[in-house]
Amino acid sequence: MPEVPLSQLIRADEAGVRLEIVGGLPIWEAHPLPRHQRAVDRIRATIRPAGAALTADARECVHLADVYVSFPDGSLKRPDISLFCREPEQLDEPVTLLPEAVIEVVSEGYEAKDLEIGPRFYLSQGVKDVVVFDPLTLLVLHVRRDGTKRLVSPVDLLLECGCACRV
Repeated sequence: MPEVPLSQLIRADEAGVRLEIVGGLPIWEAHPLPRHQRAVDRIRATIRPAGAALTADARECVHLADVYVSFPDGSLKRPDISLFCREPEQLDEPVTLLPEAVIEVVSEGYEAKDLEIGPRFYLSQGVKDVVVFDPLTLLVLHVRRDGTKRLVSPVDLLLECGCACRV
């Protein structure tokens, strides 16, 4: 798959468009609106190590919002929230560390992207937990390889990586 130059991604962003490349197919959407961003911020504020206090040998719960991630198949996506067990090395280019979990907040008009395309894609790339939250209906989908749970927000989730959050 041809690599998309960072300059093209920046130009799309400046034009008010979020550009992603999934399996070689460009997907765009408008920048998120306040309801969406407030949901992302609220969820990020609850991300923490599960259980006891963080010890020296415990994993970190590093989370980044709206950052480009380069996936193993060459796809380039911007999950609303990407969770990692350590800090990614990249600071000025797309992250190549595979997220342990991703959380997507549904934007009106882009339901199919977040509810249908996203979960299958993320699982195919090795992401262990995919969480999709619709702030209008309060639906929370928690998707793993072994199945999907349909929940209602607010709900506390335990992720396979050892992190927890409230959606």
